Amino acid sequence: MGKAVRLDKFLADGGAGTRSEVKKLIQKGLVQINGAAAKGPEQKVDPIGDVVVLNGEIFGAAPEFVYYLLHKPAGYVSATEDAKEKTVLELVPQEKRRKLFPVGRLDKDTEGLLLITDDGALAHELLSPKKHVDKTYYALLEGRVTVEDGERFLHGVDIGEKNVTLPARLEILSVKEKEDASGEKVWQSEILLTIHEGKFHQVKRMVEAVGKKVTYLKRISMGPLRLPKELEKGAYRPLTEEEIKALKSC
Repeated sequence: MGKAVRLDKFLADGGAGTRSEVKKLIQKGLVQINGAAAKGPEQKVDPIGDVVVLNGEIFGAAPEFVYYLLHKPAGYVSATEDAKEKTVLELVPQEKRRKLFPVGRLDKDTEGLLLITDDGALAHELLSPKKHVDKTYYALLEGRVTVEDGERFLHGVDIGEKNVTLPARLEILSVKEKEDASGEKVWQSEILLTIHEGKFHQVKRMVEAVGKKVTYLKRISMGPLRLPKELEKGAYRPLTEEEIKALKSC
């Protein structure tokens, strides 16, 4: 037997709607408990022992934890709340936020993959320096990236901290000359950079350490998770069972 909870809370936590919305469903007689019409929103149900039916279909209890893959757009901070800035949690409907938080952080102007969950233990594991979870970024740089830069990243660079960065893998996608707004010719490089840490502004600082500047940054993967091409900026989706299993086995 499980711990009894109010019916309206059970339904709302399970994603049936807001508290006010599920109360209307109960009032309309669309909810049954063990074959009998629900008496009211305050009725207690056992999430494990009772069978709750909503609109003719069995309604399961909310999962212990939820996991969302969010395509973070620029302009949002990776926080649960902020007095001045828009947060990534504002991209998730209020009724689905529960106790969600972003795992790690992306800078306000950085886009891409961000894991949102309420599983604190998993978040701790993924962010642990001992785990060395791969994080791959796509970046546009001001400057001409070279094979020598890749060698430096592979051996670690000094970004002003006690230790140099852990080995990082650089893939040069393109290097081309173009004209800036003033008509002057400048070099622009397109790269993929895979790091294993999560230091403050790490990618930008690493790039600056080799004399270049990041002009656009997007995280495209984190561990086994990949940012789906079809997932638009500002959108999110639940992780699949396979993705959750892969994350937990990192």
